[in-house]
Amino acid sequence: MNVKQQLILLFLVLVIPLFILNSYGNSKAGEILKRHVTNAYIELNKQNFKLIGRDIETINKVTSTVFQNSMIQQLSTTGDETILTRVKNYEKIEVMLNTYSQETDEREPLYYSLFVYDPDNYYFFAPYYPESKKAGVYFFSDEKEKPEWFDEAVSRKGNGYLKLTQHLSPPVKGQKDQKTLLYVRAINNIYKGGTIGVLAVTNVDAKIGESLKTVSLPEGELYFTDWKNHILTTTEKGKEGYLDLPPEAEPGNSTSGVKDVITKDFIYVIDYNYVLQQKLIYKVPVKALLQQQDEIKRVILIISVAYFVVGLIIILYFWRSLMTPLQKLVYFVRRYEPGNIVPQTPYRKRSDEVSVLISTIYDMARRLNDLIHYKYTMDLKQKESQLALLYQQINPHLLYNTLESIYWKSTMEGNTTSAEMIKDLSKLMKISLSRGRELITLEEELEHATAYIKLQQNRYDYSFSVEMNIPEHLNHVNIPKITLQPLIENGIIHGIKNMGEDGEIRIIAEESQGTMYIRISDNGFKAVDYEAIHKALNDDSPNPSTGYGIRNIHQRLQLHFGQEYGLTYEKRPGGGTTVTVSLLITRQDD
Repeated sequence: MNVKQQLILLFLVLVIPLFILNSYGNSKAGEILKRHVTNAYIELNKQNFKLIGRDIETINKVTSTVFQNSMIQQLSTTGDETILTRVKNYEKIEVMLNTYSQETDEREPLYYSLFVYDPDNYYFFAPYYPESKKAGVYFFSDEKEKPEWFDEAVSRKGNGYLKLTQHLSPPVKGQKDQKTLLYVRAINNIYKGGTIGVLAVTNVDAKIGESLKTVSLPEGELYFTDWKNHILTTTEKGKEGYLDLPPEAEPGNSTSGVKDVITKDFIYVIDYNYVLQQKLIYKVPVKALLQQQDEIKRVILIISVAYFVVGLIIILYFWRSLMTPLQKLVYFVRRYEPGNIVPQTPYRKRSDEVSVLISTIYDMARRLNDLIHYKYTMDLKQKESQLALLYQQINPHLLYNTLESIYWKSTMEGNTTSAEMIKDLSKLMKISLSRGRELITLEEELEHATAYIKLQQNRYDYSFSVEMNIPEHLNHVNIPKITLQPLIENGIIHGIKNMGEDGEIRIIAEESQGTMYIRISDNGFKAVDYEAIHKALNDDSPNPSTGYGIRNIHQRLQLHFGQEYGLTYEKRPGGGTTVTVSLLITRQDD
């Protein structure tokens, strides 16, 4: 089929199924609409339930942190502590719970309160006025002051759960409204056994309410209930108690999942979890959806007609504007042979994609002719460059071999110190060769760094100390050559140069999750501008007079291993500077 026939076929393929689907869609619009909306609510419900579960899991993690806190674990209502000691312990726990209750953003805060049974009134000085929007530590000695949920929480042996309560403590005259959704968890003594107290997290209903507000249902209702359908919180004001659901909405033997039920009046989407004893329920009236059905049908019909008209206009446009220039282009491409003269490019006055395509192909043909001649010239220049490169490598080899000869001569003449310095210098020259490799092993790089350190120790009148801790299994990890030596040089010059024998350089390597970290630290006393160093490493246009060497190392590491690797500078504990080299672990045999 030619292009004209393909355009006609494309038009028919696009238009005919549209009217077939339109006819079928009108007959099934109500059913499809309800099913699609239900599926959308199922996905929305899953995400909403995960969000609520994440909030509850966060609460559980915080309570676990409080659970393990040493102050909490050492809290006792019996003992010989002085009143001052008890007051201080009380204040510390009060401050800690208030700290956990603070929110750094504009979200609803949670309030963490600890309730402790104090039969001997050991903490008589602690006030007992719990509120739903207040954190604190509360001690009660009388059974009449015991919260109604206290024994239930203790019986669960440290397992947290949600509970809707009207009172945080037995009601008294003048007491504020204490209705709230609690997350309750008993705190057990890790060392001695038994229960220390019960941690109650209040205002959970407001926290979950924030997550429910992120969902918009047309005239729908959202409920968060326990496993027996008791409403814990909802978007509907004034609704509480038990939520009636159709019998088919019961999960049966399933412990978790999502269930949807479409009745005559409502669509129910229920995400449930038996382990957590929780359900998230969407209740959407079917009437609100069906009222939109007729409007959707009219919109679909209008779209179909408009689609047909626009499609017809587009086909006619392409028929006239594409076929003639494309046919001429096909004629040119079939007759063109590399090296032949390319005629003048047609349709230069046009600026659409077809004109760009035609002009590009003509220009490409011209460039192809130029490349045929250019390739021959470049082949000659490449051979000349290879010869020049071989000549340039003669000097480093010659200097390295000459240093080796001077080393042996100095050794034979008894100049041991000079011989060792020459030997170390020859090792430094060796890194510039490295058999043409850019990546060498950490063992080789450390050998060159050690040679540099020995040269510096022989150069100055004092001997600073050097400590290396390199695990043996990291010796064969690849590293760009001449990475460590400039960093060690910076540590000597800018850190310990004037410290005499007190100067110290440490080189430590370690591995974590496929990344090797090499830390080079000094104990220098000079002030270091870490912000300037960070700017020199990461700015797109840094000052060329500062940080050129370390920026070169940083960029080479990122070119080899990725943008997440490179150099970082930080202050060393106890004084001095630590530079960390991070790179991906690769080896020669990888």
